[in-house]
Amino acid sequence: MQLTLTTYGHELLAFVKMHQTWAPLIVFLLAFGESLAVISLFIPATIALIGIGALIGASDIAFWPVWFAAVIGASLGDWVSFWVGYKLEDRAKHVWPLSRYPDLYARGERFFEKWGMWSVFIGRFFGPVRAIIPLIAGVFEMPHLQFQIANVLSAMLWAFLLLAPGFATLQKLI
Repeated sequence: MQLTLTTYGHELLAFVKMHQTWAPLIVFLLAFGESLAVISLFIPATIALIGIGALIGASDIAFWPVWFAAVIGASLGDWVSFWVGYKLEDRAKHVWPLSRYPDLYARGERFFEKWGMWSVFIGRFFGPVRAIIPLIAGVFEMPHLQFQIANVLSAMLWAFLLLAPGFATLQKLI
């Protein structure tokens, strides 16, 4: 049986519904994977996080621990990507899987050169560049404090925007 994205989403939400205590850990892992350079292109976490937000509103799952887990996962994923870029420097674009996506890397470079620190904040909300901006920030040796400020603040807003709408909508219906 082929696991489609729809099936994956349904199975994940069913698991979270049955095992509500696991929700923060699952959200942490999804947000972490969604924030890792290039890997995020292959992990359909955004839809799952929105679904978990709706599940929070329809169950006894507490919003804030799940939100906090998403913030930590997203921040850590971007930090790891930044660190990899910092260590690899310009070699990053020649390493698999980035070597297979030269256009993605070039777009990320242009985006970073145009927006600087703001690219880390803004980039979290735009799928294609989200997968590469933290790594490029590391390659360009962005100051760590600037990176972490943009990283954590954007993760806080991103997690809230993904989780809160479903939670808020369901709370109004109840």
